[in-house]
Amino acid sequence: MTVTYDYRGRTVLVTGGTKGIGAGIATTFLAAGADVVVCARKDPGELPSAGGRGASFVATDVRDPDQVALLAAEVVRRHGRLDVVINNAGGSPYAMAADASPRLHARVIELNLIAPLHVAQAAYGVMREQEDGGAIVMIGSVSGVRPSPGTAAYGAAKAGLHHLAACLAAEWAPTVRVNSLIVGLVDTGDGQEEHYGGAAAFAEVNATIPAGRMAVPDDIARACLFLGSEPYVNGASLEVHGGGEQPAWSHVIQQHTHPTTEPPP
Repeated sequence: MTVTYDYRGRTVLVTGGTKGIGAGIATTFLAAGADVVVCARKDPGELPSAGGRGASFVATDVRDPDQVALLAAEVVRRHGRLDVVINNAGGSPYAMAADASPRLHARVIELNLIAPLHVAQAAYGVMREQEDGGAIVMIGSVSGVRPSPGTAAYGAAKAGLHHLAACLAAEWAPTVRVNSLIVGLVDTGDGQEEHYGGAAAFAEVNATIPAGRMAVPDDIARACLFLGSEPYVNGASLEVHGGGEQPAWSHVIQQHTHPTTEPPP
């Protein structure tokens, strides 16, 4: 059975929606009939589109609450409402915690935790006035539920984001629902193989995922369609990681309990 979603007449905002996972989410909502607004600090020129319809763009630094307030107002000015917000903007460079500057740590936490709170507050101000409320989805990460060496501040921020979603869900129910996705590794198709050290290393990473591959943006987007539409799902953390990641010690266990050679007759 194929589940389809009809978002016609609904307005969706995707932060960081001009590239990568965000662009994939925006494209999927467009295909479902939604009016989609994407934001980023700079206009990329080419915006997500599907079925002859394209997203509109508002230049916004989501770390600035004044810009976020203007973003929400502009979405309402253009479309008259705001039904779903996908808090996707985020990210972090690789830096070991002992070596990273205090400024870097602060900026990473600001982008991945404080900024989504700004966006959620602005969205709530609109949605609470709508008869059918609205839905907010936080794009979290497995980095927030397991050790994240090299991106410690990012992992801590994502852990906070998952908790923030649960708190807002309790505060704002039943008018506005807030859920989070715990996203695993994603192949965005923009040089990922080189990021992991080439094709061979990329294949090895994929092999550690029970599903046999990383997610692609559409996998994340379809989970967003679900969380944006189901009226009773609130305060949930949905894991979208292909079955998780194999623990580093699992190959040792397999070697000793499942020998690769057949025992003698």
